[in-house]
Amino acid sequence: MQGRHTDVELPQELVLAIQRVLELKPERNDDPLDDLSNNFNPVDILNQLFPDEASLARLDAVQAKLAQDERELQAEIDALQEALRRDQDPGRMQLIQEMISDLLGQMSRIREKASESEAVVRNITKDIQALDLAKKNLILSMTTLKRLQMLVNALTQLEDQVKEKKYAEVAHSLAAVKQLSASFKSYTSVHRIMQVWKRIQQVQGEIRSQLDAEFDTFFLQDLSKPFKTIQITDACAVVDVLGLDVRIQIIERYVALELKEYRRIFRASDEAGHLDNIARRFAWFRRLLASHETEIGRVFPAEWQVGWWLFTKFVSITRDDLSTLLSKAGQSLTVKLLLETLQQTTEFELSMAKKWATPLDEILKVASPPIAQSQSMSSAFEPHLGVFVDAQDKALADMLAPHRGSKVRSSVDTASKPPTTTSTPRPSLSTLDEPEPAPIVLPSSTELFYFYAQSLDQCAKLSTGQALFDLCGIQRKWLKIYAEDVLSPKLKRPQTQARKSIDSRFDKAELQQACLLINTADYCQTTAAELEEKIKEKVDEKFKEKVKLQAERDLFMSIISVAINIQLRELESACDGAFNTMSRVNWRAMNDVTGHSPFLDDITQATEQVTELIKPLVEQKKYSRNFLDKASSLLLMRFTNALVKSRPLREIGAEQLLIDLGVFKSCLFKLPGETLSTSSYTRSLTKITTRLEALLKVIITPVDPPEGFILNYTLVIGDASFSNFQKILDLKGTPKMEQNSLLDSFLTITSTKTDLENTSFLTSLDMDPPASLAVGSPATSRIALPLSSASAAESVFSALTSPPLSGPATGSSNDGSAKGNEFGQKREVFSDIRRFVTFGLRRETQPPPS
Repeated sequence: MQGRHTDVELPQELVLAIQRVLELKPERNDDPLDDLSNNFNPVDILNQLFPDEASLARLDAVQAKLAQDERELQAEIDALQEALRRDQDPGRMQLIQEMISDLLGQMSRIREKASESEAVVRNITKDIQALDLAKKNLILSMTTLKRLQMLVNALTQLEDQVKEKKYAEVAHSLAAVKQLSASFKSYTSVHRIMQVWKRIQQVQGEIRSQLDAEFDTFFLQDLSKPFKTIQITDACAVVDVLGLDVRIQIIERYVALELKEYRRIFRASDEAGHLDNIARRFAWFRRLLASHETEIGRVFPAEWQVGWWLFTKFVSITRDDLSTLLSKAGQSLTVKLLLETLQQTTEFELSMAKKWATPLDEILKVASPPIAQSQSMSSAFEPHLGVFVDAQDKALADMLAPHRGSKVRSSVDTASKPPTTTSTPRPSLSTLDEPEPAPIVLPSSTELFYFYAQSLDQCAKLSTGQALFDLCGIQRKWLKIYAEDVLSPKLKRPQTQARKSIDSRFDKAELQQACLLINTADYCQTTAAELEEKIKEKVDEKFKEKVKLQAERDLFMSIISVAINIQLRELESACDGAFNTMSRVNWRAMNDVTGHSPFLDDITQATEQVTELIKPLVEQKKYSRNFLDKASSLLLMRFTNALVKSRPLREIGAEQLLIDLGVFKSCLFKLPGETLSTSSYTRSLTKITTRLEALLKVIITPVDPPEGFILNYTLVIGDASFSNFQKILDLKGTPKMEQNSLLDSFLTITSTKTDLENTSFLTSLDMDPPASLAVGSPATSRIALPLSSASAAESVFSALTSPPLSGPATGSSNDGSAKGNEFGQKREVFSDIRRFVTFGLRRETQPPPS
């Protein structure tokens, strides 16, 4: 086994040691062979020694130099090995070990001497440390005694000032006592200090009792008699020194006395306390607040916010009364009384917040006890706002009652009056002194959303919680009802309605109604999205994710789909007579081609009339484009069906139809105009007409010679389908005897062309098409919008679409639903015996040619 070479990376310390021993200097290394780093590369050195072919002449000299270097290195290695043997002499190593041991012994003796020196120094300075500690304790004792003396003096002075009721001086002395006593809190175990501490607590208790009496006298004084307010002002300073709890106790005592009369007058059981008299409550408090600010309130410091405390307590009492009254009212509570009371309450709260330039929540938070924060008076109405929501439900029911039901089918005439500027946000309606134009949308829709906006703003002012979310549910409910009970019935044609004329078979009013409903449904679904965002902006955070109107928007989109299908139905009806005429043309009686057929004028005229009527009436161009995409597919489908029904075509008929198709194609290309034309519409129309042109060109080709006709079929159509080729022969009107010969030749020729596919666009061509495509039936009414032209062609104009995954068996019905091999798989000729059986049966059962 061959040995494996492994690169070993030398440590950097070893490399430096070798360089030091060999006296190598890396920074001045001229010989690349002396490089001991990991970057050594023999290939680079060989390239340096032999840069070109001419340098190979120096090969012998280079080998000689390398041999000389090897000998010098070996000699140096031998010398180093000899020196190493001398240095490793056992006697010398023993001497080195003894020297190391002696050195360690000296270090140990030095460490011992250092410890002894430290002990001597510590002994010398011991007395000095004791003196320093004594000095520190002495200073602390002197300071403490001095503070104790100051505390006792201040306490004695405080007692004298309390007896004399000098509250201005009491405030300063009490602050000094509390500050000094804080430093003695850790010395309360000392008897003397404990006595002083108890004395301080006793004096503070006396001050509180004296202040309570002073404030009670002040609160209950006869305002007609003069009173020294300066004394109460100084007493307030003492209260601040005593602490926040004393201040709150004084304020609550004052507030309770001031609102005692309010509790008596406005009891919930008395007439003055009823809901309809809530304005009297607010007027009474405004008078109380004015009296407080001009009289007693001036003696309190501004930072006490006594006015806020008065208001907060008033809010708390009134909120409890309102909750009781609203609960007692029950079913008898009317929306009018509820809203009036709530509006007055909200306005009062806002006026108080504006008076102090502070948000209401902050006022209630600052002026409430630390245990529980007070709530606003308007919050008492929150559980009872269901009355308001129910009233909105009833109002919406009354508003939409005239428009609901299957019997209410308003035409364009019933909506002739456009919405006013106060009932619709649409800026496109003219407000000038001109003849009023036809409405763009049903006025009922704009009235509905205007009512929604008003009720939403009103409810948001009352509550942004459960009530607003419940209102959203009511609005969602009536959006669904509006779509199903107001708009949907207008899409149903009355059974008694009939066509008025054969010349103009489309109903103009029906088309206008469909356009109006498209605009209305689009307006509703767009405004519903804006309504959803508006509700999410106003409602509380916990309800935001639950606010969804997507299902209702989908209902309006389905109405748009149905309305577009109605437009297509009217278009089909307008062209129905011309297509029936086309399907009855006897092409065998035609001798030459003189121009496009007369029935094509009727088709193009009816198509242009319907589209020109629709385009200006549909406001959103995307729906007009969607209609045009479907209309082009529908018309080409009817053209194809009429072509199939009019067989046999013969060559002359195919030539005439090819000319007609060109004219019809030009008409369809012009339908959208410049504003509605899209590349997808053009591509889809080109794709379908190109397939029709290919079909007609194959029919035009003479069957003689058969090989040329079949080869032309394979080139133009591009498949080897037996049934598709037979469709061409049927359309062409080839006699049955000739068909059999051509079919045999077709099988023979296509059996050698393995590159042909099994299917083509002819696979889905229906040879027995229906009389009508039933556009706008309930089965096809729910179509997602917007539809692209390609998808419209695939769904409506199925006869000329891409073929299915495989073609049907030979001789089978061509309904486009055959199943077989995957699309693109090469056929296997004569792989199914049923082809021969079916083919034989067709030949035996076919009637003789006419």
